[in-house]
Amino acid sequence: MEEMELHILLDELLALPKETEWVEFKHNFHSLEEVGERLSALSNGACLINQHHGFLVYGIENDTQNIVGTDFLPSKRKKGNEECENWIAQRLNPKADFKIYEFNRDEKNITIFQIDAASSQPVDFLHEAYIRVGSITRKLRDFPEKERKIWKKFNQTSFEKIIAKQKLSSDDVIRLLDTSGYFDMIELPYPTSQQGVLERFESENLIQQSSSGWSITNLGALLFAKDINNFPTISRKAVRVVVYEGKNKVKTKKDITGIKGYAIGFAPLLQYINDQLPANEIITQALRETVKMYPEVALRELIANSLIHQDFSVTGTGPFVEIFDDRIEISNPGQPLINPLRFIDEYQSRNEALASLMRRLRICEEKGSGIDKVIHYTESGQLPAPDFRVKEKHTVAVMFAYQKLNDMDKKDKIRACYQHCCLKYVSNETMTNESLRERFQIEDQNAATASRIIKDTLNESLIKPLDPENRSRKYPKYIPAWA
Repeated sequence: MEEMELHILLDELLALPKETEWVEFKHNFHSLEEVGERLSALSNGACLINQHHGFLVYGIENDTQNIVGTDFLPSKRKKGNEECENWIAQRLNPKADFKIYEFNRDEKNITIFQIDAASSQPVDFLHEAYIRVGSITRKLRDFPEKERKIWKKFNQTSFEKIIAKQKLSSDDVIRLLDTSGYFDMIELPYPTSQQGVLERFESENLIQQSSSGWSITNLGALLFAKDINNFPTISRKAVRVVVYEGKNKVKTKKDITGIKGYAIGFAPLLQYINDQLPANEIITQALRETVKMYPEVALRELIANSLIHQDFSVTGTGPFVEIFDDRIEISNPGQPLINPLRFIDEYQSRNEALASLMRRLRICEEKGSGIDKVIHYTESGQLPAPDFRVKEKHTVAVMFAYQKLNDMDKKDKIRACYQHCCLKYVSNETMTNESLRERFQIEDQNAATASRIIKDTLNESLIKPLDPENRSRKYPKYIPAWA
């Protein structure tokens, strides 16, 4: 904040009749542990009563609310060898975003801690969550009814609806968001008045209007921010792309983090990634043509999925694209809501408002059809089957560079067989030895090779015969085990 904004904020806080669940005044500093406990309590209290932030203000006498000044300047204080701000931040969970402002008022030092309201779970400090009861900071577990109300709010308020920036003028909204980019993508003429732009954005829940001005929601900032770093609530959700030399992470060639919102930055992101990928030259009808190793349609869907299906409650990380010589890994925070084996036929999104708008902007496919395309284009390119891996805090989609069938290991072949069977099933067809030979480009005289792959996949209980009663080995048909 600029100094004038800080003075206005202080006046607004001092205008309150007394301390609240989200505002505490203190004269001087006692300990950093006390600061951490207060920030936990104020963040949880702000959530409880629908405030966007909690405030801990030093330099104010809490009984009279007179400005008395403070000698507590966090920028000049350390805990051991560690900076004060970092020491506190490392002990808050989840990593709640807070800012420290130091300024002078009437020749007296004022320090303000501003912390975001809890948004996914109660904020704790040193493994204990706190809450303000009246003017006293207490352990949240001693007030189970308040704790239940906080958890209930998390279930009621989606991340997309949370305010990313507030108290903005109309000009501020236009300055911070790429409004022309939205109208280009939605294929509508740009309104002739600023009010028309704002009304459209408000109808999409990208911004909200209140008595204190305009607010930009997380949804608006995530999709249309000109610079995502202007929005602290989502700045760590920017897409990062790392290009490595070789097949491991020992040597990094390039490492960039995007700054644009997902919608307006998607095309440049996809272009940048494609530019980093290996390509092959083929000759068709006497013409030399460059073909990228990975189908762009498949990449597009996997990258879009990583944006849409991420778990925003996992803090401190965002979508991540890693490019190796032999594969590309696309990860997003959070574990999936459905079993990865059912990605091809099931759909469930944590962030439906985000997914819905990205579909209307034609960034991703309709519900449930994106992974179908990934498998289809992977097969068309004769690539190994993509692998979907669930880690402790991330979901990773891996696409592999071309390999000959003989170079694939047993797991690769089984995974490809299963995905081929699923793709056939959702296309109202069935897998056969012939269709699998076509998928792997196995010559007819080597049908036994396809049979072995099918047998291995059957043994893993991933597929089953369409007709278990049919004892004939001639032209058997297969469907997924879950069908």
